[in-house]
Parts: sequence; structure tokens; C-alpha cells
Amino acid sequence: MSIFPAPESPTAEDCNPAKVRGASLKVVCDRNAQAGVARAPIGILIVVPTLDGGAADAGAVELTRILRGAGHRPVVVSQPGRLVADVTAGGGAFVALDVASKNPITILRNAVALTRLARERQCRAIHALGRAGAWSALIAARLRGIGFVTSWYKGFREQNVLKRLYNGIMARGDRVIAVSEQIAQLINDRYGTPWHRIAVVPTSIEPALFDPATVAPERVEALRHIWGVRRDTKVILIVGRILRRKGHHVVVKAARRLKDMGLKDFLCVFVGEDRGRTHYTGELWDLVLSTGTMDVIRMASPLSDMPAAYSASSVVVSAAVQPEGVQRTILEAQAMARPVIVSDLAAGPDVVLTSPTVPENRATGLRFHSGDDAALATALLRLFSLSASARAAMGRRGHDWVVDHFNPAGVAEQTLRLYDEIAGCAQAPALVPRETKKINVF
Repeated sequence: MSIFPAPESPTAEDCNPAKVRGASLKVVCDRNAQAGVARAPIGILIVVPTLDGGAADAGAVELTRILRGAGHRPVVVSQPGRLVADVTAGGGAFVALDVASKNPITILRNAVALTRLARERQCRAIHALGRAGAWSALIAARLRGIGFVTSWYKGFREQNVLKRLYNGIMARGDRVIAVSEQIAQLINDRYGTPWHRIAVVPTSIEPALFDPATVAPERVEALRHIWGVRRDTKVILIVGRILRRKGHHVVVKAARRLKDMGLKDFLCVFVGEDRGRTHYTGELWDLVLSTGTMDVIRMASPLSDMPAAYSASSVVVSAAVQPEGVQRTILEAQAMARPVIVSDLAAGPDVVLTSPTVPENRATGLRFHSGDDAALATALLRLFSLSASARAAMGRRGHDWVVDHFNPAGVAEQTLRLYDEIAGCAQAPALVPRETKKINVF
């Protein structure tokens, strides 16, 4: 028996595709219409802590566009942020509420507010993309007798029993969505969540926005000039917020090793937002000074022209020291035909193809053990020792891999299959990984 309430009778309008990310969603809707799939529009509350630019924030915008493009009625509940305009442009409604607060009283008040919203908007499910909001969402979903869905974009640290309890709410969804096989395995291992409740739905990127053929050389040269990069300088690009879990300190230590090994003409560029909520940035600068790497480290503010930034780089690195699921920056870099080097916690084998999972001539990047700066330095030397044609070939393989497996149409189709189940239209067995599932990369 389905955990979700029985749907109303399907309407005659199967799909009402909006113009979202070009024609990607229209392709999915047309395909379903041809197959005779009738979708009854449903209301969904999407609860996300903030709408500023993090993985969950961008995921909420993507989910809104997908659902609205299929005729559903998404309502995003969050603190106001710069992505609110994207939510409304994608056809979603926005309700301001502090669902990022960990205060127990605020969480209970939010549960009351979400219960009222779900009733007023006639929602069939509440989809939580953050932990504090998920506690409120679970209470509201149970009070309303509707579905409760969670999405994991990364692994959470569990320093103690209370932290484990707090994080565990994300594993209590009627359906638990993981953005990668790596995160799905983590959920199953930590919480024993049965595989039939876990759905793997990756993040998507728009290939038209991250196409190396569309980036004019002038844009690239302008960025390299801003960074103070000479024509023969190898740029090691690290994209992401300045947070300890992103592993910037590992990159700094690896840069020191590269200098000791005699590598010349390289520059590590950190592009990301520093919200100033921790002491990590200060510690990072202290490390730069103590290691004597000031000359090979640049800290840049977030950029509006990321395609040009990827084109200006020689390699894109993620040295994450916590499970990161699917990082959009790594997908974007591969789409831009750039080789990538990732830690074993930064991206799984379903995101970046590396040896020995695939043969060398199928690899899209290199992998090193998380936290091991010596291994990162070795990986960088290995990449730079390859011929320019070999590095270019690796980049092209990454481009083809991402375009084939992380395109908006494919991700939209998987997401809508899951919501078809919520609406009672169909089951979605293809979204559930098997315990012994082996990734096919050939």
C-alpha cells in the first residue's frame, strides 16, 4: 500500500511544460504524453533553509522548475535570499519563513505554519532540503497525513549522539533522495534506511551554459589578467565556499609540496564566498603565511562568469574532507572539458571516472585520499606531466560523460517519476539502487 494518499482523478491535461532551461522539460513532458502518462497536478511544499547559493538552495530552484514544468504547484518555504527571483521565475510560489533556525521553539512554530500552508495550498507532500526545516516538515506532514520527502546533497558530520539524532531526520523521509550513489550508501550504512525508500536522483547542469565552444577568448584573458596570470602559468582552480569541509587547507599544503618538488609557473585560485561565520578563513591565511605560499595562492570573490573561469584553468580541484555528494562545480568543470582532481569524499565514481574503476583511457580525472596533501601534490604533478593532447582528451571525456548523464531532461524525468509515485500514478523502481549495484561506465 502506498505511503501517500490516494490521488484525485487525473485531469485531461497531462503536461503543461513551461519554458524551463530551454526545451529540456518540454522534451520530458512530450515523451510522457506520447506514452499516455497522465499526471494529476499536485501541490508540494519545498522547505529549504536559505536561498543564497548553496547546493540545497540551487536544488530547490531546480526542483521548482521541474515540478512547475510538469504542471505541479511547488511552494518554496525559506529565508529570503538572492535565489528567490529564480524560484518565482521558475513558476513557484515563495513564502518567507525562518526554517534554518535550530531553536526548538522556532521549529515547533514552523511546524504549525507548515501545517497551515499544506492545508491552504492543498499539498500532497512536503519536501525538506535541510535538517532544521525537516523536523518541522515531518511534524506537519504527519499532522496532515501527507508524504514526507527529504533530499541529501552532502554527508553530515556526526561528532556526538545529539548530532547524530539531529542529522537522522534526513533519513526518516517516506522517500529519501540522494544525489549520488556515494551518499545513498552513506545513508544506508549510517541509518539502516532500506533501499526501497532511497532514490538516487543526481544534480543536473545546463550543457548550453557550460559549453567550451561558446566562451570567447577575450573573456578568458580578462579573468587571467585579473588573477595576474601569465600565459604559461598553470591555473589550479578551487571553487566553493570557504569552509573547512571543502579542504582548502589541504590545497595550501599541497602547494607547498609542489614548490618543494620544483614545480614552477602554477597558481592556485580559490573562488568562493566567505560568510565569515567561522575562524577558518583566518586559519587559512595563517597557513598560507606559515607555508610561504602567498605567491601561488589567490583568493577571489564569487564570479558571475564561471564558464570563463573554468576555461582559464588547467585543472579543477576539490579536496573535500567530508562526503560532498555531487558538487555542481565538478560537473560544470567537466562539462567545460577541464580535467578534475577530486578527493575520495569529494565525488564518487558515478560522478568522476577515475582509475582503477575505469581504464586510463576512459578516465575524466584523478582521485586521491581525502586529507592527504602529499597525494594531491602527486596527482597534480602526474596530470601536468601528461602531454597537452592527453589532458585535452581527458577533458573531452569529462564533457561527454556529464552531457550524457547529468543533463536536465534526464534528471527531470527521474524526478517526475518519483513524484508520479507521490501522486499515485506510477511506481519508480528504476530510482532505487540495489545493495550490490555496480556502476556501468562503459
